[in-house]
Amino acid sequence: MKTIRLTAAQAMTRFLSVQMAEIDGFEVPIFAGVWAIFGHGNVAGLGEALYATNDVLPTFRAHNEQGMAHAAVAFAKASRRRRMMACTTSIGPGAVNMVTAAAVAHVNRLPLLLIPGDVFANRIPDPVLQQIEDFDDGTVSANDCFKPVSRYFDRITRPEQIIPALRRAMSVLTDPAECGPVTLAFCQDVQAEAYDYPLSFLERKVYRPRRQSPDVQDLAEAAAALQNAKKPFIVAGGGVLYSEAEAQLQAFAERLGIPVGETQAGKSSMLAGSPMALGALGVTGTAAANAYAAEADVILAVGTRLADFTTGSWGLFKNPDREIIALNVQPFDAAKHNALPLIADARAGLAALNSALAGWTAPAAWAKGATEDKNNWLQNVSSFTYAPAEFSNADLPSDAQVIGAIARHALPTDVVVGAAGGLPGEMHKLWQPGAPGGYHFEYGFSCMGYEIAGALGVKMADPSREVICMVGDGSYMMMNSELATAVMMDLKIILILPDNRGYGCINRLQHATGGAAFNNLLRDSYQKNAPNIDFAAHARALGADAVKVSTIADLEAAFVAARAALNSQVIVIDTDPRHSTDAGGHWWDVAVPEISNRESVTKARAGYDLARKKQHIGD
Repeated sequence: MKTIRLTAAQAMTRFLSVQMAEIDGFEVPIFAGVWAIFGHGNVAGLGEALYATNDVLPTFRAHNEQGMAHAAVAFAKASRRRRMMACTTSIGPGAVNMVTAAAVAHVNRLPLLLIPGDVFANRIPDPVLQQIEDFDDGTVSANDCFKPVSRYFDRITRPEQIIPALRRAMSVLTDPAECGPVTLAFCQDVQAEAYDYPLSFLERKVYRPRRQSPDVQDLAEAAAALQNAKKPFIVAGGGVLYSEAEAQLQAFAERLGIPVGETQAGKSSMLAGSPMALGALGVTGTAAANAYAAEADVILAVGTRLADFTTGSWGLFKNPDREIIALNVQPFDAAKHNALPLIADARAGLAALNSALAGWTAPAAWAKGATEDKNNWLQNVSSFTYAPAEFSNADLPSDAQVIGAIARHALPTDVVVGAAGGLPGEMHKLWQPGAPGGYHFEYGFSCMGYEIAGALGVKMADPSREVICMVGDGSYMMMNSELATAVMMDLKIILILPDNRGYGCINRLQHATGGAAFNNLLRDSYQKNAPNIDFAAHARALGADAVKVSTIADLEAAFVAARAALNSQVIVIDTDPRHSTDAGGHWWDVAVPEISNRESVTKARAGYDLARKKQHIGD
């Protein structure tokens, strides 16, 4: 057996550099690069190794460990899980800063390789700087925090251990069912230790998408259920886009006359112009999609976890005779809520169903009514996104009106990016994506701070598309550092920043559950000296071009100018924290206290108890 003597870190970086993905007939590196913030736990070992492979495995410098991992997650999502990135940090705070991003990747089933430095395997210098000590377990380090948010976790305590660990990591990262974050905690002394590695370990390997076909009997049962349906409905989840099955889904729905509602992750899997595309589903859904979901007798859920925002906390699907078919590559998701499982890749599963349903279509009246309801909804949307030419001094625009201004000048190739707060709900209902992948909102973990770093990752995945980041003032304050990274990398993103001076979305939820205005808007916090934050000035300090506008007309003009610019752009506008689109939507289960001395809470609890009676549990 031929070998080569390398440090463990050198062997790792060489291994990563020769892992390839086949995309559209071309072989490209599956790892587009490594994000790195160096410290004593990785600079001498992995840092030196990355320097030697920088020409084939680029290293990117970020400003925040969580931010760089968010960028890597967004890159993987925008790449449909076909390509990915790795992230390395030192031990201690640098490492645990990535835990939140690991959770984002875990919830959204996205590939992310995390390589935090770890304590000394030989334990001679213990306790080393930044080391967490467990009084009862000498094997524990801060990196154990990654275990519940990793699909695969390993601690590298000997140099030869990276051989099975990296092979297992690649299996998880590229498996459609297992896909998620992998953490390889890399002891800092082991990184620098040498070993005679077999050359076969460093051979080039090419990964192609695995497309599992459904079981024959499961397929027959699913087809029979659909053939008996009078009111079939499709839920399109993120798995449709991960599988690159959007064209198959649209053709399937249109041929069979089945209306489609989209989850946050699945939005843009159907072209907005399709007669069967009813848009957003669930708590933030359109009136059209929710009405048809409520009546449906057979629900074909494609590539979705069926989370509470999609199902209206399991109060949306109201037909007592309903049956769910769960087409999913992951058995864990396919078995939820007593569904009929159809375990398969979305594209392969839809193709098999299409063949099995040859000659069958849904009742014509059901499909015709869906198209009519969809058109009625679109006409209604304009009443929320339209803004008068002038507001009175007491009025500020709503988020919906801001969205309308951007939508009027958006192109089909644009990608909108966001994550948390009120904007995802408004965007889910109101935005009409022009092309698959044009809607990129992280709502599985709904992680504040994802937005700007995520926009950077999306831009890295496809620099040819204009990336528009919708970020509220609350999320901007939580994490804005990667705006400077985007400027440094000369990757233009456009930030639209509606400033409602606090956490407006949760303030509205607080009010809806009977709560008093408390600790959400800046004006309602304990700290009475609320700052008047100049976001435009701050963005300029990070290197972006920025402007604050006061009217919707000015916002539109600024967006047109931002599109023509070369540098990253930030447009700030004050908005009203009170308003959200009251059309569409569905009840969401947010528990209200049973006991309170406030009448508004008692009244809200009564409404909550009434709504809970409409939930169906275990069926």
